[in-house]
Amino acid sequence: MPAADDSAVSCFVRGKVYQMQYDQVRELLFQQWTHTGGPNEDKAAVFYHDDAVLEFPQSGEWFQGKENIQGWRQVYPMKLDFHPQQIRGGGDLWVAEAVLTYDGTSPVHVIKIMQFSGDKIARETLYFADPFTPPDWRKPWAEREPQHRRQDDLPEHIAGGR
Repeated sequence: MPAADDSAVSCFVRGKVYQMQYDQVRELLFQQWTHTGGPNEDKAAVFYHDDAVLEFPQSGEWFQGKENIQGWRQVYPMKLDFHPQQIRGGGDLWVAEAVLTYDGTSPVHVIKIMQFSGDKIARETLYFADPFTPPDWRKPWAEREPQHRRQDDLPEHIAGGR
């Protein structure tokens, strides 16, 4: 995990130099996850540029513009529960890992790749994966992942759609 004071990386955007820092991205994600998927989606949408792109490579969906992103998320039919695990990145490129449940169902692992322009998201790519049992043939080389994978400064749970 990057320390807040050494995670700043400059990026040149529209003639100005910006520095996205870990603490800024973490707070943005907390707010976004809290408000996404419900009637307060407008509070999550403020973090996107008007011409932002959101893509789901696994389904082939591509949402062009903050209005389209906000539109489907406002009517999201299920309750979302986020369990943040890791946030890594620098400058204008950040990656968040989380575990997500829909209406309390089985957990799904989520990778969220965010490209920033200034202090707003210009492009976001989301990947989803179900947990799986590792095959026996890899056991000689594998170690079990440490039980505590979540960064210490991340909450255990964020209820979405509020």
